[in-house]
Amino acid sequence: MSVTPDLLPATAEIFVLIMTCIILVVDTFTPEKYRASSYILTQGTLLGALLITIGLYTEQSIVTFHNTFILDPLASMLKGIIYIVVFAVLIYSKHFLQQHKMFKGEYFVLMLASVLGMMVMVSAYSFVTLYLGLELLSLSLYAMIAMQDQAKSAPEAAMKYFVLGAMASGLLLYGMSMIYGATGTLHLAEIQTNILDKFETHSLLLSFGLVFIIVAVAFKLGAVPFHMWVPDVYHGAPTAVTIFIGSAPKIAAFAMLFRLLVDGLESLHTSWQDILIILAILSMAVGNIIAIAQTNIKRMLAYSTVAHVGFILLGILSVSQSGYSASMFYTITYTIMAVGGFGMVLLLSHKGFDAERISDFKGLSTRAPWFAVMMMIFMFSMAGVPPFLGFWAKLLVLKAVVVEADMVWLAAIAVFFSIIGIFYYLRIIKFMFFDKAEDSEHLTITQGMAVTMSINGVVVLLLGLYPGILLTYCVQAITHVIQ
Repeated sequence: MSVTPDLLPATAEIFVLIMTCIILVVDTFTPEKYRASSYILTQGTLLGALLITIGLYTEQSIVTFHNTFILDPLASMLKGIIYIVVFAVLIYSKHFLQQHKMFKGEYFVLMLASVLGMMVMVSAYSFVTLYLGLELLSLSLYAMIAMQDQAKSAPEAAMKYFVLGAMASGLLLYGMSMIYGATGTLHLAEIQTNILDKFETHSLLLSFGLVFIIVAVAFKLGAVPFHMWVPDVYHGAPTAVTIFIGSAPKIAAFAMLFRLLVDGLESLHTSWQDILIILAILSMAVGNIIAIAQTNIKRMLAYSTVAHVGFILLGILSVSQSGYSASMFYTITYTIMAVGGFGMVLLLSHKGFDAERISDFKGLSTRAPWFAVMMMIFMFSMAGVPPFLGFWAKLLVLKAVVVEADMVWLAAIAVFFSIIGIFYYLRIIKFMFFDKAEDSEHLTITQGMAVTMSINGVVVLLLGLYPGILLTYCVQAITHVIQ
């Protein structure tokens, strides 16, 4: 006798799926001049999903769909951040999409499909749902990257991302199959329990499965040495797609890392902790050092992302509640900063010109002083300069490494590479305020973009002055999940 699953916890996912189908149908029968309706419906879908998620918020963990889907404070918070970030991404991207003939229903349908994939990943409580969410996200991103047919680099970037993404998915499946073979279950909670009983008899199988899973997750996060796709995809993809790839999916990747290593495989933390230490050090070193040599802003931010992934891993490898909450805090703050940074690249772009060189920021303080200040806030925050938001994110992660993991040497390495990374952020600030502008073209800044950019910058500044506002929610979410 089958038990009907409780659909209420998945109301937000069901709503997004229905709206995605509606937008696809509406766009098919809508004349070209009314295509903005798809954009409006997409934004409305994100707001609707946000309201539903807030309405369903509970401090209890609700598991449904035969123990494959979970709604807990962590899932609710991360979903809410994803909606807000994607909403801002669409505002930043609107003008770019219109100029490059990408302002069409297919783009918005793919974006909502990827959002749905992220939502499933965040609430996944089984290997099956986690993999389904990951593939839904990845397949949508492949198509979005290749949509700009005028640029030769876009299909090339999509192909690189597809090949490496498929390889990572294969490794993930192989690792999951090994864990399943050792534990006899696909459900994360049951895996956690069964590992303790089966470790002595299946230790080799569990170790191999763990390695394959971590390698696959490192591919998706862009951690060194599995980062080779990040700079090429960020550079080759249309900037409107780059801002999306570089923001919201990072939250889903953190959720995947947390669900797998903490909810499912924390019993093996003595094994995966050492692997994460190596990945974190390599990511911080390679990301910060190679970013210095970049002249393309998108490639620079790509290597910056690699370096920040190293810091996110530091929080996880501390194997503590404070470390997990610090890692979650870091992921959210980085996403907010990255959206603003890539948004500035879109703001400087105009018809026939994509502001992809770092030198394109020269003299911005004279062309648009307010937005130069906003970019300065983003760069100082990414660099970890106090009292900006990024400083508190790094401080919390380092505190967890020192206090909880007792690895002072690892914190010292992180500080060293963080200091190196300050250089390439300060270089952009120097170009904006101390160099003469190379381009006198008038900036086309829509009202929506101007307001969103201002809010984005002010949020980063205020959260830097009052980090406890966000940190409290992160600690509460992790505490409820761990208990």
